[in-house]
Amino acid sequence: MQKIGIIGLGLIGGSIFKELTAIGYDTKAVSQSQNGTNIYKSYSDLSDRDIIFVCTPMNKTLAVLDELESILKPQTVVTDVCSLKKFVCQKKRPYTFIPSHPMAGTEHKGYENSFQGLFKGAKWVVTSPESTAGIDKLTEIIEQLGAKPVFTTPEKHDEAAAMISHMPMVVAQALFLAASKNPLALEIASSGFRDMTRLALSNEEMANDMVTMNAENIQLSILKLYQALGTLTSGDYPAIISELKKERKQMFNS
Repeated sequence: MQKIGIIGLGLIGGSIFKELTAIGYDTKAVSQSQNGTNIYKSYSDLSDRDIIFVCTPMNKTLAVLDELESILKPQTVVTDVCSLKKFVCQKKRPYTFIPSHPMAGTEHKGYENSFQGLFKGAKWVVTSPESTAGIDKLTEIIEQLGAKPVFTTPEKHDEAAAMISHMPMVVAQALFLAASKNPLALEIASSGFRDMTRLALSNEEMANDMVTMNAENIQLSILKLYQALGTLTSGDYPAIISELKKERKQMFNS
């Protein structure tokens, strides 16, 4: 069984740690904020690991990947879980680096909000490495976590992530900001507004990284959203909505 290392015990890292520990994997974590069994403070404690998940905020990930270069063996598989992929692929690493992104999360952050089952049924994007070494090891763990691997390039990932994750977050925040200027609107707001603005509660550090590091793709996604609004209002609205409802039901089985 693979020896697993996790750096960073927030929502994602904590959920990976809890899930794999419960399954029975030999799992170690490095965290500056958490203490407990198999939780350490130094990256060197992970030198014997087969697979390492780097689960730090995006703005800290490159520094962690750099520091691991002097610690790990060439055959050690390292993946990050950042919601952007192109920026982590700018240099070749002396270990086996496979960038990835679990499409799972909640509006909450921190180890205290992490839990087993977070990745059950989720997609987990794996971007194309320079070689296929380590892919089977990583995908085995992803599947053990209950997720389904999806393979693509870093560029295509960042474009798609802007459309279905980053842009909706910005739109949710903008919607809440606009509604906040209307006291009556906030007073009578109910479940629809609550559900539409859930993403406005996203982790501020993560949200800032998304907006600043993927701005071009987010802007293009907002333009496509604007064009889609034009299609809705100028076309056969009932027919379009009927087809959209069918597609959504097929996607989410609900």
